[in-house]
Amino acid sequence: MADKFNYEELGLKVGLEIHRQLDTKKLFSPVPSELTEEVDFTFERRLRPTMSELGEIDPAALEEFKKGRKYIYEGNYRLTDLVYMDEEPPRGPDREALEVALQISYLLNAKPVDEVHFMRKIVIDGSNVSGFQRTAIVAVNGKVDTPWGSVGIPTVCLEEDACRIVERKEKEVIYRIDRLGIPLVEISTTPDIHHPEQAKVVAKYIGDALRATRKVKRGLGTIRQDLNVSIRGGARVEIKGVQELDMIPLIIEREVERQLNLLKIRDELKKRGVRPEDIKEEFHDVTEIFQNTESKIIVRTIKKGGKVLAVKLPKFRGLIGKEIQPGRRLGTEMADRAKKYVKGIFHIDELPNYGITELEVNAVIEKLGLGEDDAFVLVAAEEETAKNALREVVKRAREAIEGVPEETRRALPDGNTQYMRPLPGKARMYPETDIPSIFIPPEEKERIKANLPELPQERVERYVKEYKIDRSLAETLVNDERDELFEELVKKGVKPSLAASILVVVLKGLKKEVPIENITDGHIREAFELYLEGKIAKEAFEEIFKELALHPEKTADQVAEEKGLTLLSEEEVEKIIDEVIQQNIEVIRAKGMGAMGMIMGRAMAKLRGRADGKLVSSLVRKKIQEIAG
Repeated sequence: MADKFNYEELGLKVGLEIHRQLDTKKLFSPVPSELTEEVDFTFERRLRPTMSELGEIDPAALEEFKKGRKYIYEGNYRLTDLVYMDEEPPRGPDREALEVALQISYLLNAKPVDEVHFMRKIVIDGSNVSGFQRTAIVAVNGKVDTPWGSVGIPTVCLEEDACRIVERKEKEVIYRIDRLGIPLVEISTTPDIHHPEQAKVVAKYIGDALRATRKVKRGLGTIRQDLNVSIRGGARVEIKGVQELDMIPLIIEREVERQLNLLKIRDELKKRGVRPEDIKEEFHDVTEIFQNTESKIIVRTIKKGGKVLAVKLPKFRGLIGKEIQPGRRLGTEMADRAKKYVKGIFHIDELPNYGITELEVNAVIEKLGLGEDDAFVLVAAEEETAKNALREVVKRAREAIEGVPEETRRALPDGNTQYMRPLPGKARMYPETDIPSIFIPPEEKERIKANLPELPQERVERYVKEYKIDRSLAETLVNDERDELFEELVKKGVKPSLAASILVVVLKGLKKEVPIENITDGHIREAFELYLEGKIAKEAFEEIFKELALHPEKTADQVAEEKGLTLLSEEEVEKIIDEVIQQNIEVIRAKGMGAMGMIMGRAMAKLRGRADGKLVSSLVRKKIQEIAG
């Protein structure tokens, strides 16, 4: 399919940041890296920004502080210790986690450092109890080769994961600290990616290197991919939380579209002669105009003693409602900024609507003295809250005159993005004084380098050659991270073709019927044990997995018994086949071996999952031949 844009002409630059949890103990204390819903205790904190060593305050940290939130932390005694309550200095770091990070570095052609030094990175959105995240560079100067050219990997870092959010309220956020401290490897690329598909290729290669170690966690939330995107004349925008590999090209395309449209709005505003200083923080009380309004939001606000305030945006009419991404407009971006104070805003380009009449719109236009090209934005809230929200609108409007603001945005499921906070500055790092530097001996580096795991594509090639399985099966096994279990089953005596077929074809076939994510590796092992012990036929796997997906608390053995899926003896199988034969004797006498398919179908309807298909086929064939002569 042809590209939507000429990315070379636009000067597209993309950089990736990939974070993946390691499957080891926590980074700074020997606590299991597990999540739980069991809460034993809670405590609370308020976090404040601090100055860097150069006396500067990070703008992202300052914005979080302005929200005035209190943070509640839920903990579990088994999965938390005083380190993660910020009541005790860190220990470690975990040596296994460090070794896995070094393995990944070599797989990405990066050079490990001689000494690992941990730093503190200021984070005061509550996700770290201490107000900072510990991070260290473990390797530098790696690269990934792609059909579009090489992409550099300046750093591979080892750091601690943050708390996971439970509930976000206006002035209070609840976090659970079980995730805090799980080791993360962070891999950053240079902005040498110049095509959306190239970004996907690089992300896949990095993901393959991570999975090759077999020491990374699997499942939702264990991997986070962030994008840094810019075009010529635009600005660097960080997009966080890209979960799916296939969404990367679409998200980049949508960000390019957003920046191009913002540049068009900038050019139109300049053409109209508006300057940033023309937009004043002058807020007009227009509550009187809406005393008899049909807008439910405004009615509720006025009843609570709130007010309706308006701000004039000179020369902005027709531009606030301009679409910049599918379904999102400049007005949406203004509303995103104001959301820390109010749920939404009203602007002239979308009115009359939402219960606001044309008469009320004209009254606001008259009160603010608007010209033909002028716009207004309304906010209904408590007076000071409304003013704060409108200040954010004014700030975003001034930025629109300049073009594309640098900011951090959140990836949305449809490929669009949403404002989160200003782009972090450089004033957020300072040395970690509680952890001494870690020297990595040359002989340890050589040992790790000499014993690197095979990459996924190498594993696919080996499966095809060694186990003689279909390439598509091998690729799916590896991509779905079922390869380790596959090899385990083969070593126990399961035929490679059967193991691959069950793990790929059978499980994927059930995906539309039942929640297969409930089927654990433990369930699968149990089912194969029954098969190897001769207790179930291979035809029973589908029924067993279907039931386990709906009732994961059960065992494969229980399901086999309950569903009558345990294998019958050869005598019992023969008895059932004899019954089928007798019921269809006339057809067999008339058709002879031509009745084979029909008899097999009727026999398997009674025996599926309780008898080996080859045994049934052999017995049916033998008995038909005896009758047909």
